[in-house]
Amino acid sequence: MRSIHRRRLLQALLGSSAAASGAEDVHEQIRRLASDAPLKMKFQGSTADECRAWQQRFGSKLDELLGADRPPLRWESHIEETVEFADHQRQSVILRAPGVTELPIYLLTPKGARDGARPGIVALHGHGPFGHDAVVGIDSTPERAANIEAANYDFGLQLVRQGYVVVAPCFTPFGRRVDSPEAYRGNDACAVTFVRMQLLGRNLMSENLRDALWAFEFLARNSAVDSDRIGCVGLSYGGRMTMLAAAVEPRIRVAVISGALNVMQERIGGRYSCGAQVIPGLLEFGDVPEIAGLIAPRPALWEVGQRDGLMVKDWIPGAWERIQRVYRALGTEEHLSMDSFDGHHRWNGVMATPLLASILKP
Repeated sequence: MRSIHRRRLLQALLGSSAAASGAEDVHEQIRRLASDAPLKMKFQGSTADECRAWQQRFGSKLDELLGADRPPLRWESHIEETVEFADHQRQSVILRAPGVTELPIYLLTPKGARDGARPGIVALHGHGPFGHDAVVGIDSTPERAANIEAANYDFGLQLVRQGYVVVAPCFTPFGRRVDSPEAYRGNDACAVTFVRMQLLGRNLMSENLRDALWAFEFLARNSAVDSDRIGCVGLSYGGRMTMLAAAVEPRIRVAVISGALNVMQERIGGRYSCGAQVIPGLLEFGDVPEIAGLIAPRPALWEVGQRDGLMVKDWIPGAWERIQRVYRALGTEEHLSMDSFDGHHRWNGVMATPLLASILKP
């Protein structure tokens, strides 16, 4: 006990000494480094040729930072359960391939779907205990129903009822892909999983990107889907993954990114901890706006709740201008839009519904 008290006294004295000398603590250091982040591959040009050359360079750098993020070429699909509803069918499916962690997905198919006739949607969930269940409208408990109601979370269910074939994968570490939230003793499971995977030479965001792209490939090979008419939508972390998937997969025709118009440069200044959104080394070269610029010239809609506390409003104009600059250089600024609505952190869908229809339902 005396030894413990001595250590605590020494720590207190050292802390007082550091404060008195004006020494920079780790939080101050990270805030300073974030403020001075190089972002040395920001797009600075103005012409279409300059923009396409920049997209090639930054896209290659992003691939390098992400590492292995592509889905397997071949896999087996195991149907766990099929549930019939009046207007659609919901299947719970497990995708399995050698050397890859199996991927749980839901497949929603409208009744009366014919071969190759339907457009498709990859619908991506955000943080939360229920993973992809919320996206497809599984509200079997009061807690699940409240979660869906608060965020208008069942956008996958809404979209299948609009005639799309919808696939909703479950990301790590959420829903059925996390062991037990209680096991993390109040810590963020994303941060803990990120650190553990880093020790194994793996990156959590890259693994979830692989799974988003795997879900896309699964949908593109579905006999009911026109593989030339597939979009991607998501809320919160799902919005972040929608942006990233659309940035690296040019066959995604349109992206709706909800609740994710912020930048890592801002977020890490506030003791940011979500390891599921970390691309190591990103701020050396760019940030969220630069990744978003890789989607151009394809249509992208960003949903921004005016009362969404997860997006710092002072940073939005600068981030938006950087994305606009890319679209402007390509002469396609009309393909970039923002739905700024009166609401909190939630899926809105007001502008998304007609946009998706105009692109995917000719």
